[in-house]
Amino acid sequence: MCEWERTEEWRSKIRQSLVRKERGKVSPFYLLSVPGISGHEQLACADLWMQGRIDAATDERRELNFQFCRTAKGKIRLGYLSSDFHEHATSLLLIELFEWHDRNRFHVSAYSYGTDDDGEMRQRLKHTFDDFVDVSGLSDAEAARRINADGIDILIDLKGYTRSTRTFIMTLRPSPVLVNYLGYPGTLGGKVCDYLITDPYLTPTGSADQYSEALAYLPHSYQPHGRLAPIGQTPSRTEVGLPINGFVFCCFNQAYKITAEIFDVWCRLLADVPDSVLWLLQSSLAKGNLRNAACQRGIDPNRLVFAKHKPQREHLGRLKLADLVLDTSPYNAHTTASDALWVGVPLVTCPGSTFASRVAGSLLSAIGLPELITDDLEAYYQCAYELATNREKHRRLQDKLKRNRLTTPLFNIRHYARDLESLYEAMWSRYLAGKQPVSIRAADEVMGVATQ
Repeated sequence: MCEWERTEEWRSKIRQSLVRKERGKVSPFYLLSVPGISGHEQLACADLWMQGRIDAATDERRELNFQFCRTAKGKIRLGYLSSDFHEHATSLLLIELFEWHDRNRFHVSAYSYGTDDDGEMRQRLKHTFDDFVDVSGLSDAEAARRINADGIDILIDLKGYTRSTRTFIMTLRPSPVLVNYLGYPGTLGGKVCDYLITDPYLTPTGSADQYSEALAYLPHSYQPHGRLAPIGQTPSRTEVGLPINGFVFCCFNQAYKITAEIFDVWCRLLADVPDSVLWLLQSSLAKGNLRNAACQRGIDPNRLVFAKHKPQREHLGRLKLADLVLDTSPYNAHTTASDALWVGVPLVTCPGSTFASRVAGSLLSAIGLPELITDDLEAYYQCAYELATNREKHRRLQDKLKRNRLTTPLFNIRHYARDLESLYEAMWSRYLAGKQPVSIRAADEVMGVATQ
Protein backbone atom coordinates (compact mmCIF):
# COMPACT_ATOMS: atom_id res chain seq x y z
CA MET A 1 0.00 0.00 0.00
CA CYS A 2 3.08 2.26 0.14
CA GLU A 3 2.35 3.42 3.67
CA TRP A 4 5.91 4.00 4.82
CA GLU A 5 5.53 5.93 8.07
CA ARG A 6 6.03 2.85 10.28
CA THR A 7 8.83 1.18 8.30
CA GLU A 8 11.43 1.68 11.04
CA GLU A 9 9.04 0.41 13.70
CA TRP A 10 8.26 -2.76 11.77
CA ARG A 11 11.91 -3.38 10.94
CA SER A 12 12.69 -3.15 14.65
CA LYS A 13 9.87 -5.55 15.51
CA ILE A 14 11.11 -8.02 12.90
CA ARG A 15 14.60 -7.94 14.37
CA GLN A 16 13.26 -8.36 17.90
CA SER A 17 11.30 -11.41 16.75
CA LEU A 18 14.44 -12.90 15.21
CA VAL A 19 16.48 -12.25 18.37
CA ARG A 20 13.77 -13.95 20.44
CA LYS A 21 13.82 -16.86 17.93
CA GLU A 22 10.04 -16.79 17.54
CA ARG A 23 9.13 -19.63 15.23
CA GLY A 24 6.74 -19.12 12.34
CA LYS A 25 5.87 -15.51 13.23
CA VAL A 26 7.37 -13.55 10.34
CA SER A 27 7.13 -14.81 6.76
CA PRO A 28 10.54 -14.74 5.02
CA PHE A 29 8.90 -13.25 1.93
CA TYR A 30 8.14 -10.00 3.78
CA LEU A 31 11.79 -9.44 4.62
CA LEU A 32 12.82 -9.34 0.95
CA SER A 33 11.41 -5.83 0.50
CA VAL A 34 12.28 -4.35 3.91
CA PRO A 35 15.19 -1.89 3.63
CA GLY A 36 18.21 -2.66 5.77
CA ILE A 37 17.55 -6.36 6.33
CA SER A 38 20.65 -8.47 5.73
CA GLY A 39 21.01 -11.86 4.07
CA HIS A 40 21.90 -13.38 7.44
CA GLU A 41 18.66 -12.03 8.91
CA GLN A 42 16.73 -13.46 5.96
CA LEU A 43 18.31 -16.86 6.62
CA ALA A 44 17.48 -16.69 10.32
CA CYS A 45 13.89 -15.80 9.48
CA ALA A 46 13.59 -18.69 7.00
CA ASP A 47 15.03 -21.11 9.56
CA LEU A 48 12.51 -19.99 12.17
CA TRP A 49 9.65 -20.03 9.67
CA MET A 50 10.33 -23.63 8.70
CA GLN A 51 11.59 -25.14 11.96
CA GLY A 52 8.16 -26.08 13.31
CA ARG A 53 7.10 -27.44 9.94
CA ILE A 54 10.25 -29.52 9.61
CA ASP A 55 9.79 -30.88 13.13
CA ALA A 56 6.18 -31.74 12.29
CA ALA A 57 7.29 -33.55 9.15
CA THR A 58 9.67 -35.87 10.96
CA ASP A 59 7.07 -38.47 11.89
CA GLU A 60 5.44 -38.19 8.47
CA ARG A 61 8.76 -38.76 6.72
CA ARG A 62 9.35 -41.81 8.89
CA GLU A 63 5.90 -43.15 8.02
CA LEU A 64 6.36 -42.47 4.30
CA ASN A 65 9.76 -44.19 4.48
CA PHE A 66 10.91 -43.18 1.00
CA GLN A 67 13.79 -45.27 -0.28
CA PHE A 68 16.33 -44.21 -2.90
CA CYS A 69 18.83 -46.24 -4.84
CA ARG A 70 22.31 -44.88 -5.60
CA THR A 71 22.50 -46.69 -8.90
CA ALA A 72 23.14 -45.05 -12.25
CA LYS A 73 20.34 -45.52 -14.75
CA GLY A 74 19.32 -44.05 -18.05
CA LYS A 75 17.85 -40.55 -18.09
CA ILE A 76 17.92 -38.28 -15.06
CA ARG A 77 14.32 -37.69 -14.03
CA LEU A 78 13.59 -34.02 -13.27
CA GLY A 79 10.43 -32.88 -11.51
CA TYR A 80 9.35 -29.23 -11.43
CA LEU A 81 6.94 -28.35 -8.60
CA SER A 82 4.77 -25.21 -8.82
CA SER A 83 1.33 -23.65 -8.75
CA ASP A 84 2.23 -21.34 -11.64
CA PHE A 85 1.93 -23.58 -14.69
CA HIS A 86 -0.34 -21.14 -16.52
CA GLU A 87 -0.12 -17.51 -17.70
CA HIS A 88 2.29 -16.40 -14.97
CA ALA A 89 5.68 -14.69 -14.86
CA THR A 90 7.39 -17.92 -13.80
CA SER A 91 6.06 -19.87 -16.77
CA LEU A 92 6.77 -17.01 -19.16
CA LEU A 93 10.42 -17.16 -18.13
CA LEU A 94 10.69 -20.95 -18.11
CA ILE A 95 8.67 -22.18 -21.06
CA GLU A 96 11.49 -22.15 -23.60
CA LEU A 97 13.87 -23.77 -21.10
CA PHE A 98 11.42 -26.64 -20.71
CA GLU A 99 11.22 -26.92 -24.49
CA TRP A 100 15.01 -26.94 -24.82
CA HIS A 101 15.67 -29.65 -22.20
CA ASP A 102 17.64 -32.49 -23.77
CA ARG A 103 15.24 -35.42 -23.78
CA ASN A 104 18.07 -37.81 -24.58
CA ARG A 105 19.51 -37.16 -21.12
CA PHE A 106 16.52 -36.02 -19.08
CA HIS A 107 12.92 -37.04 -18.47
CA VAL A 108 11.07 -33.88 -17.45
CA SER A 109 7.87 -33.86 -15.37
CA ALA A 110 5.66 -31.10 -14.00
CA TYR A 111 3.81 -31.38 -10.69
CA SER A 112 1.14 -28.70 -10.66
CA TYR A 113 -0.99 -27.67 -7.70
CA GLY A 114 -2.30 -24.41 -9.16
CA THR A 115 -5.23 -23.25 -11.23
CA ASP A 116 -5.96 -24.90 -14.57
CA ASP A 117 -7.07 -21.92 -16.64
CA ASP A 118 -7.05 -24.03 -19.82
CA GLY A 119 -5.29 -21.12 -21.49
CA GLU A 120 -2.69 -21.05 -24.23
CA MET A 121 0.26 -21.24 -21.82
CA ARG A 122 -1.27 -24.12 -19.88
CA GLN A 123 -1.78 -26.11 -23.07
CA ARG A 124 1.74 -25.33 -24.26
CA LEU A 125 3.18 -26.53 -20.94
CA LYS A 126 1.16 -29.74 -21.00
CA HIS A 127 2.48 -30.45 -24.47
CA THR A 128 6.08 -29.62 -23.48
CA PHE A 129 6.54 -31.84 -20.42
CA ASP A 130 7.02 -35.58 -20.74
CA ASP A 131 4.51 -35.91 -17.89
CA PHE A 132 2.19 -33.21 -16.59
CA VAL A 133 0.74 -34.29 -13.23
CA ASP A 134 -1.99 -32.29 -11.50
CA VAL A 135 -1.56 -32.82 -7.75
CA SER A 136 -3.86 -29.98 -6.70
CA GLY A 137 -6.40 -32.46 -5.30
CA LEU A 138 -3.80 -34.39 -3.31
CA SER A 139 -2.57 -33.77 0.21
CA ASP A 140 1.12 -32.96 0.67
CA ALA A 141 1.83 -36.56 1.67
CA GLU A 142 -0.13 -37.92 -1.29
CA ALA A 143 1.69 -35.57 -3.67
CA ALA A 144 5.01 -36.66 -2.19
CA ARG A 145 4.05 -40.33 -2.68
CA ARG A 146 3.22 -39.66 -6.33
CA ILE A 147 6.52 -37.88 -6.93
CA ASN A 148 8.43 -40.69 -5.26
CA ALA A 149 6.50 -43.38 -7.14
CA ASP A 150 7.40 -41.63 -10.40
CA GLY A 151 11.07 -42.04 -9.55
CA ILE A 152 11.97 -38.36 -9.68
CA ASP A 153 15.70 -37.97 -9.09
CA ILE A 154 15.86 -34.18 -8.76
CA LEU A 155 12.82 -32.26 -7.52
CA ILE A 156 12.94 -28.53 -8.28
CA ASP A 157 10.76 -26.16 -6.25
CA LEU A 158 9.64 -23.07 -8.21
CA LYS A 159 7.67 -21.34 -5.44
CA GLY A 160 9.58 -20.94 -2.20
CA TYR A 161 7.61 -18.68 0.12
CA THR A 162 5.54 -16.90 -2.52
CA ARG A 163 1.76 -16.95 -2.83
CA SER A 164 -0.03 -20.34 -2.86
CA THR A 165 3.14 -22.22 -2.07
CA ARG A 166 3.20 -25.88 -1.05
CA THR A 167 6.90 -26.02 -0.39
CA PHE A 168 6.05 -28.22 2.60
CA ILE A 169 6.07 -31.09 0.10
CA MET A 170 9.84 -30.60 -0.13
CA THR A 171 10.27 -31.22 3.62
CA LEU A 172 8.93 -34.75 3.07
CA ARG A 173 11.94 -35.37 0.76
CA PRO A 174 10.20 -37.43 -1.92
CA SER A 175 13.33 -37.29 -4.12
CA PRO A 176 17.01 -37.79 -3.34
CA VAL A 177 18.05 -34.30 -4.56
CA LEU A 178 16.02 -31.14 -3.86
CA VAL A 179 16.60 -27.77 -5.56
CA ASN A 180 15.42 -24.20 -4.88
CA TYR A 181 15.11 -22.38 -8.22
CA LEU A 182 13.83 -19.10 -9.67
CA GLY A 183 10.46 -18.60 -7.96
CA TYR A 184 11.84 -17.32 -4.66
CA PRO A 185 14.87 -14.97 -4.60
CA GLY A 186 16.51 -16.19 -1.45
CA THR A 187 17.19 -19.10 0.84
CA LEU A 188 14.45 -21.45 2.04
CA GLY A 189 16.38 -22.07 5.25
CA GLY A 190 16.02 -25.13 7.42
CA LYS A 191 18.06 -27.17 4.93
CA VAL A 192 14.81 -27.72 3.04
CA CYS A 193 16.70 -27.92 -0.26
CA ASP A 194 20.14 -29.22 -1.12
CA TYR A 195 20.99 -26.62 -3.78
CA LEU A 196 20.06 -23.07 -4.81
CA ILE A 197 20.47 -22.12 -8.49
CA THR A 198 22.37 -18.83 -8.66
CA ASP A 199 25.12 -16.98 -10.51
CA PRO A 200 28.38 -15.24 -9.54
CA TYR A 201 26.83 -11.77 -9.46
CA LEU A 202 23.84 -12.75 -7.30
CA THR A 203 25.83 -14.60 -4.67
CA PRO A 204 29.44 -13.41 -4.84
CA THR A 205 32.32 -15.12 -3.08
CA GLY A 206 31.90 -14.90 0.67
CA SER A 207 28.09 -14.89 0.72
CA ALA A 208 27.54 -18.66 1.06
CA ASP A 209 26.87 -18.39 4.80
CA GLN A 210 23.67 -16.45 4.01
CA TYR A 211 22.08 -19.58 2.49
CA SER A 212 21.18 -22.98 3.90
CA GLU A 213 21.55 -24.51 0.44
CA ALA A 214 24.78 -25.28 -1.39
CA LEU A 215 25.16 -22.76 -4.22
CA ALA A 216 24.91 -24.07 -7.79
CA TYR A 217 26.41 -21.44 -10.10
CA LEU A 218 25.36 -20.77 -13.66
CA PRO A 219 28.05 -18.85 -15.58
CA HIS A 220 25.91 -15.83 -16.47
CA SER A 221 22.51 -14.80 -15.07
CA TYR A 222 20.46 -17.30 -13.09
CA GLN A 223 17.29 -16.12 -14.84
CA PRO A 224 16.15 -17.92 -18.02
CA HIS A 225 14.50 -15.99 -20.84
CA GLY A 226 13.87 -17.24 -24.33
CA ARG A 227 13.88 -15.55 -27.72
CA LEU A 228 10.34 -16.29 -28.81
CA ALA A 229 8.42 -13.99 -26.45
CA PRO A 230 6.10 -12.11 -28.82
CA ILE A 231 6.01 -8.32 -28.62
CA GLY A 232 2.64 -6.77 -29.39
CA GLN A 233 1.97 -3.64 -31.37
CA THR A 234 3.17 -0.45 -29.71
CA PRO A 235 0.29 1.97 -29.06
CA SER A 236 0.61 5.74 -29.18
CA ARG A 237 1.53 7.60 -26.02
CA THR A 238 -1.90 9.17 -25.95
CA GLU A 239 -3.58 5.76 -25.98
CA VAL A 240 -1.88 4.76 -22.72
CA GLY A 241 -2.23 8.13 -20.99
CA LEU A 242 1.34 9.35 -21.47
CA PRO A 243 2.12 12.90 -22.60
CA ILE A 244 3.13 13.29 -26.25
CA ASN A 245 6.48 14.83 -25.29
CA GLY A 246 8.78 14.46 -22.30
CA PHE A 247 11.00 11.74 -20.85
CA VAL A 248 9.21 8.63 -19.53
CA PHE A 249 10.66 7.07 -16.41
CA CYS A 250 9.06 3.70 -15.79
CA CYS A 251 8.72 1.05 -13.10
CA PHE A 252 6.23 -1.77 -13.52
CA ASN A 253 7.21 -3.56 -10.31
CA GLN A 254 4.49 -4.37 -7.84
CA ALA A 255 3.84 -1.61 -5.33
CA TYR A 256 5.15 -3.49 -2.29
CA LYS A 257 8.67 -3.22 -3.78
CA ILE A 258 8.53 0.60 -3.77
CA THR A 259 10.18 2.07 -0.66
CA ALA A 260 10.29 5.62 0.63
CA GLU A 261 14.02 5.85 -0.08
CA ILE A 262 13.70 4.90 -3.73
CA PHE A 263 10.59 7.07 -4.19
CA ASP A 264 12.55 10.06 -2.88
CA VAL A 265 15.04 9.57 -5.73
CA TRP A 266 12.26 9.19 -8.29
CA CYS A 267 10.65 12.44 -7.17
CA ARG A 268 14.00 14.19 -7.29
CA LEU A 269 14.36 13.06 -10.90
CA LEU A 270 10.88 14.33 -11.74
CA ALA A 271 11.75 17.69 -10.17
CA ASP A 272 15.04 17.97 -12.06
CA VAL A 273 13.92 16.68 -15.47
CA PRO A 274 11.28 19.06 -16.85
CA ASP A 275 8.19 17.51 -18.48
CA SER A 276 9.18 14.00 -17.37
CA VAL A 277 6.63 11.54 -16.00
CA LEU A 278 6.79 8.36 -13.90
CA TRP A 279 4.90 5.43 -15.42
CA LEU A 280 3.82 2.89 -12.81
CA LEU A 281 1.74 -0.26 -12.70
CA GLN A 282 -1.82 0.27 -11.55
CA SER A 283 -2.43 -0.58 -7.89
CA SER A 284 -5.80 0.18 -6.35
CA LEU A 285 -4.31 -0.02 -2.85
CA ALA A 286 -1.22 2.11 -3.45
CA LYS A 287 -2.26 4.62 -6.11
CA GLY A 288 -3.64 7.27 -3.75
CA ASN A 289 -0.77 6.91 -1.31
CA LEU A 290 1.81 7.30 -4.05
CA ARG A 291 0.14 10.41 -5.42
CA ASN A 292 -0.04 11.87 -1.91
CA ALA A 293 3.63 11.03 -1.37
CA ALA A 294 4.53 12.79 -4.64
CA CYS A 295 2.57 15.86 -3.60
CA GLN A 296 4.35 15.91 -0.22
CA ARG A 297 7.65 15.93 -2.12
CA GLY A 298 6.60 18.90 -4.25
CA ILE A 299 5.63 16.91 -7.36
CA ASP A 300 2.37 17.31 -9.23
CA PRO A 301 0.64 13.95 -8.59
CA ASN A 302 -0.60 13.93 -12.18
CA ARG A 303 2.98 13.27 -13.28
CA LEU A 304 2.47 9.76 -11.97
CA VAL A 305 0.78 7.81 -14.76
CA PHE A 306 -0.71 4.41 -13.93
CA ALA A 307 -0.85 1.56 -16.42
CA LYS A 308 -3.56 -1.08 -16.37
CA HIS A 309 -2.67 -4.76 -16.24
CA LYS A 310 -2.45 -6.24 -19.74
CA PRO A 311 -1.76 -9.65 -21.27
CA GLN A 312 1.98 -10.20 -21.74
CA ARG A 313 2.06 -9.61 -25.49
CA GLU A 314 0.24 -6.27 -25.18
CA HIS A 315 2.31 -5.30 -22.15
CA LEU A 316 5.59 -5.82 -24.01
CA GLY A 317 4.31 -3.75 -26.91
CA ARG A 318 3.44 -0.74 -24.77
CA LEU A 319 6.61 -1.08 -22.66
CA LYS A 320 8.62 0.12 -25.66
CA LEU A 321 7.18 3.60 -25.00
CA ALA A 322 9.30 3.90 -21.83
CA ASP A 323 12.64 5.69 -22.05
CA LEU A 324 14.25 4.31 -18.89
CA VAL A 325 13.23 1.78 -16.25
CA LEU A 326 14.00 2.77 -12.66
CA ASP A 327 14.66 -0.27 -10.50
CA THR A 328 13.45 -0.75 -6.94
CA SER A 329 15.62 -1.64 -3.94
CA PRO A 330 16.07 -3.79 -1.91
CA TYR A 331 13.65 -5.99 -3.90
CA ASN A 332 14.64 -5.56 -7.53
CA ALA A 333 12.77 -5.90 -10.76
CA HIS A 334 13.00 -9.54 -11.86
CA THR A 335 10.75 -10.53 -14.75
CA THR A 336 9.91 -6.86 -15.30
CA ALA A 337 13.63 -6.16 -15.75
CA SER A 338 14.18 -8.81 -18.40
CA ASP A 339 10.93 -7.73 -20.08
CA ALA A 340 12.34 -4.21 -20.43
CA LEU A 341 15.68 -5.40 -21.79
CA TRP A 342 13.91 -7.76 -24.20
CA VAL A 343 11.98 -4.88 -25.80
CA GLY A 344 15.02 -2.58 -25.82
CA VAL A 345 14.44 -0.33 -22.81
CA PRO A 346 17.48 0.25 -20.55
CA LEU A 347 17.30 -0.15 -16.79
CA VAL A 348 19.28 1.50 -13.99
CA THR A 349 19.70 -0.37 -10.69
CA CYS A 350 21.33 0.02 -7.29
CA PRO A 351 22.16 -3.44 -5.90
CA GLY A 352 22.43 -4.40 -2.25
CA SER A 353 23.87 -7.45 -0.53
CA THR A 354 20.89 -9.83 -0.74
CA PHE A 355 19.82 -12.14 -3.56
CA ALA A 356 16.61 -10.20 -4.27
CA SER A 357 18.53 -6.91 -4.42
CA ARG A 358 21.04 -8.11 -7.03
CA VAL A 359 18.81 -9.66 -9.71
CA ALA A 360 18.70 -6.64 -12.02
CA GLY A 361 22.48 -6.33 -11.74
CA SER A 362 22.77 -9.98 -12.72
CA LEU A 363 20.67 -9.37 -15.83
CA LEU A 364 22.60 -6.23 -16.79
CA SER A 365 25.89 -8.05 -16.38
CA ALA A 366 24.70 -10.87 -18.62
CA ILE A 367 23.64 -8.46 -21.36
CA GLY A 368 26.84 -6.42 -21.22
CA LEU A 369 25.54 -3.21 -19.63
CA PRO A 370 27.48 -2.92 -16.34
CA GLU A 371 27.46 0.89 -16.62
CA LEU A 372 23.82 0.80 -15.50
CA ILE A 373 24.73 -0.88 -12.20
CA THR A 374 25.36 1.86 -9.63
CA ASP A 375 27.10 1.84 -6.24
CA ASP A 376 24.61 3.86 -4.19
CA LEU A 377 21.41 5.89 -4.52
CA GLU A 378 23.29 9.09 -5.39
CA ALA A 379 25.05 7.33 -8.28
CA TYR A 380 21.69 5.80 -9.24
CA TYR A 381 20.19 9.29 -9.44
CA GLN A 382 23.13 10.66 -11.44
CA CYS A 383 23.00 7.78 -13.94
CA ALA A 384 19.27 8.20 -14.51
CA TYR A 385 19.53 12.00 -14.66
CA GLU A 386 22.31 11.94 -17.27
CA LEU A 387 20.37 9.52 -19.47
CA ALA A 388 17.22 11.66 -19.17
CA THR A 389 18.95 14.94 -20.00
CA ASN A 390 21.58 13.80 -22.50
CA ARG A 391 19.67 12.44 -25.47
CA GLU A 392 22.82 11.46 -27.35
CA LYS A 393 24.06 9.38 -24.43
CA HIS A 394 20.62 7.79 -24.12
CA ARG A 395 20.58 6.98 -27.83
CA ARG A 396 24.04 5.38 -27.69
CA LEU A 397 22.94 3.24 -24.77
CA GLN A 398 19.81 2.12 -26.61
CA ASP A 399 21.95 1.23 -29.62
CA LYS A 400 24.28 -0.81 -27.44
CA LEU A 401 21.34 -2.66 -25.90
CA LYS A 402 19.99 -3.38 -29.37
CA ARG A 403 23.37 -4.82 -30.43
CA ASN A 404 23.77 -6.87 -27.26
CA ARG A 405 20.24 -8.21 -27.11
CA LEU A 406 20.92 -11.33 -29.18
CA THR A 407 24.72 -11.48 -29.01
CA THR A 408 25.23 -11.74 -25.24
CA PRO A 409 24.26 -14.61 -22.89
CA LEU A 410 21.09 -13.19 -21.32
CA PHE A 411 18.60 -14.35 -23.94
CA ASN A 412 20.56 -17.35 -25.22
CA ILE A 413 18.17 -19.96 -23.87
CA ARG A 414 19.80 -22.86 -25.70
CA HIS A 415 23.16 -22.32 -23.99
CA TYR A 416 21.38 -21.58 -20.72
CA ALA A 417 19.64 -24.97 -20.87
CA ARG A 418 22.94 -26.78 -21.40
CA ASP A 419 24.54 -24.95 -18.47
CA LEU A 420 21.62 -25.73 -16.16
CA GLU A 421 21.64 -29.36 -17.23
CA SER A 422 25.35 -29.61 -16.40
CA LEU A 423 24.48 -28.46 -12.88
CA TYR A 424 21.77 -31.13 -12.61
CA GLU A 425 24.24 -33.74 -13.81
CA ALA A 426 26.81 -32.60 -11.24
CA MET A 427 24.22 -32.79 -8.46
CA TRP A 428 23.21 -36.28 -9.54
CA SER A 429 26.79 -37.50 -9.88
CA ARG A 430 27.58 -36.33 -6.35
CA TYR A 431 24.51 -38.09 -5.03
CA LEU A 432 25.38 -41.36 -6.78
CA ALA A 433 28.90 -41.12 -5.34
CA GLY A 434 27.51 -40.70 -1.82
CA LYS A 435 28.85 -37.15 -1.50
CA GLN A 436 27.15 -34.28 0.29
CA PRO A 437 26.03 -31.14 -1.59
CA VAL A 438 28.73 -28.50 -2.04
CA SER A 439 29.00 -25.37 -4.14
CA ILE A 440 29.29 -26.30 -7.81
CA ARG A 441 29.56 -24.51 -11.13
CA ALA A 442 28.18 -25.41 -14.53
CA ALA A 443 30.26 -28.02 -16.38
CA ASP A 444 30.76 -30.00 -13.16
CA GLU A 445 33.36 -27.74 -11.57
CA VAL A 446 33.21 -28.31 -7.80
CA MET A 447 34.16 -25.30 -5.67
CA GLY A 448 36.19 -25.73 -2.54
CA VAL A 449 36.73 -28.99 -0.73
CA ALA A 450 34.21 -31.69 -1.54
CA THR A 451 32.70 -33.08 1.64
CA GLN A 452 32.42 -36.86 1.57
